[in-house]
Amino acid sequence: MADEKDLNGLDDYTPDIYTLEDEDGNEQAFELLDVMEFEGEKYFALTPYAEDAEDMLSSDGEVVILKSVYEGDEEMMVSIDDDEEYERVGKVFIERLEEMYDFNDDE
Repeated sequence: MADEKDLNGLDDYTPDIYTLEDEDGNEQAFELLDVMEFEGEKYFALTPYAEDAEDMLSSDGEVVILKSVYEGDEEMMVSIDDDEEYERVGKVFIERLEEMYDFNDDE
C-alpha cells in the first residue's frame, strides 16, 4: 500500500538547486522557480533554498531575478543592473509565478 506522500507526488519532486556566490564571495543555495525568454534574453527566477521544512515555511517569499550571460562557452547567472529592465522582467515573472502557483491575495 502506498503512503499518502507517494499519492500526492511529493516524493517525486526534486528541486533544481543552484549555489550562487555574491560579489563578497559568500555562497547561498537557491531553488529555481522559473526560466523564461523575454525580449531576446534568458532570465531566471530563484528563491533562497532551505533544506529544513520549518526554515522554508518561515521564509519571506523573496524572489531573485537573474539574467543569463555567456563567458566563452559557459553560461552564467548575473544581476540585472538596469532598473527598467529589472522592473519589466520582474512584472512578467510575478504574473507567471502567480499563475503557476495559484496565489490568491484574498485569503
